[in-house]
Amino acid sequence: MKAVRVHATGDASVLRYEEVPPPEPSPGQAVVRIEAAGVNYLDVYHRTGAYPGPLPFTIGQEGAGVVVSAGDGVTSVKPGDRVAWTNISGSYAEMVAVPADRLVPVPEVISTKQAAAIMLQGITAHYLTHSTCPLKPGDSCLVHAGAGGVGLLLIQIAKRLGARVFTTVSTEEKAALAREAGADEVILYTREDFLTRIRELTQGKGLPVVYDSVGKTTFEGSLACLRPRGLLALFGGSSGAVPPFDLIKLSTMGSLFITRPTLKDHIATPDELDKRSSDIFSWIADGSLKVRIGHTYPLAEAAQAHRDLEARKTTGKVLLLD
Repeated sequence: MKAVRVHATGDASVLRYEEVPPPEPSPGQAVVRIEAAGVNYLDVYHRTGAYPGPLPFTIGQEGAGVVVSAGDGVTSVKPGDRVAWTNISGSYAEMVAVPADRLVPVPEVISTKQAAAIMLQGITAHYLTHSTCPLKPGDSCLVHAGAGGVGLLLIQIAKRLGARVFTTVSTEEKAALAREAGADEVILYTREDFLTRIRELTQGKGLPVVYDSVGKTTFEGSLACLRPRGLLALFGGSSGAVPPFDLIKLSTMGSLFITRPTLKDHIATPDELDKRSSDIFSWIADGSLKVRIGHTYPLAEAAQAHRDLEARKTTGKVLLLD
């Protein structure tokens, strides 16, 4: 079968589309023929070595498809079932072996493209708004990169919870997408300083929470947007890693909190994975959560997908299709 492999870390050119042996299911695993794989900034971190691991490896952390075989002891899925997964390595491929208890069933009303598009980013938006800093009616929040895959979902879920949502984007096109998702105020950071605008919008009081996937270029401003005892949820670093930071500043800025949550800790058990994915699927099914698949590429063009993602040329979800 074909897969996209990394033999040495580096830029997008290190992604190699090559022939590899098809997987066989070990006990407790199922082999899935992949119909769509999600492309995420997490994959960039793995490709560059920012998140190091043994080489070589097949890249990719989420996808959806159809079960083709199951190993000994597997009773939760069978050949022909449509399933999805996240936080499982090896998804940029035609097939992958996945622990059966990490697979979730895809409802009939949802396509495998939608399922692949929602697993990592949708569950991330879910835990940020329900666990990291649970939103309630009347809260306000700032979502950076509001036209990205997580950003568009975060906006919708935050509005679903009754929050007032501010967001930053770089272009008018992206601003229109963020408004369509429900953002109350859209700030074009290429034209105005987001910190100044947030202070105006909150009458100088600041925000209880900022959801920040950008990192290096927004970190200081995000902290300054917070009210006393506010929380910065730093869940990504598309602009680079945040430099070393003196924690005493948190006390001088109002006893602030910072957290760096990750997906794996919020789907650590099958029950938690099922609960979060079921919520997301149900909202898609009833039409209250819209999934925007902005760009699709053949599996063989994974390197171009990475280049476009890093150049901020994409909006919504990026998928690789077999």
